[in-house]
Amino acid sequence: MQIERTALPGVLILVPRRHGDARGFFSESWNRRTLSEAGVDLPEFVQDNHSLSAACGTLRGLHFQAPPHAQGKLVRCGRGRLFDVAVDIRKGSPTYGQWFGTELSFENGRQIWIPAGFLHGFVTRDPDTEICYKCTDHYAPECDGSVAWDSLGIDWGLSQPPLLSGKDAAATPFSEFDSPFVYEAGK
Repeated sequence: MQIERTALPGVLILVPRRHGDARGFFSESWNRRTLSEAGVDLPEFVQDNHSLSAACGTLRGLHFQAPPHAQGKLVRCGRGRLFDVAVDIRKGSPTYGQWFGTELSFENGRQIWIPAGFLHGFVTRDPDTEICYKCTDHYAPECDGSVAWDSLGIDWGLSQPPLLSGKDAAATPFSEFDSPFVYEAGK
């Protein structure tokens, strides 16, 4: 597995090897031992999620789950293509409020690891795009939160307004957001 560090410490790009032949390919998308041998120890995953966005330009985010049910996510694209974003929201972090984005697609097989303490969002680039992600904690609606997708200067690459849920359209702007996360140096 290829492992790439990003400008946001803790956020990683993982690219599993694909073994192909005339029938297609096989890929091991997650293997704790392989990552551990490469020096990457991710928390235990307890929940897998899978969503479909029918229309191109569907934007979901920016979401987080607050402590005590904060979630880290390992995200990949099962079909189609999307632009995925992580934003550091750990108070006191040297990269607080900074974002990193990358394209995930069925074709490129890339995955992004987004630790707890980061916002997560994505916009679809193709119709019928599927996103699959592993979470380190169970969904807890009382800990669910969001920040306005357009309040951080993220270049989403949009040529028209995105399709949003009511929750995402009404999200708190980053300038008014009080993060429940605190940066711990060395972690």
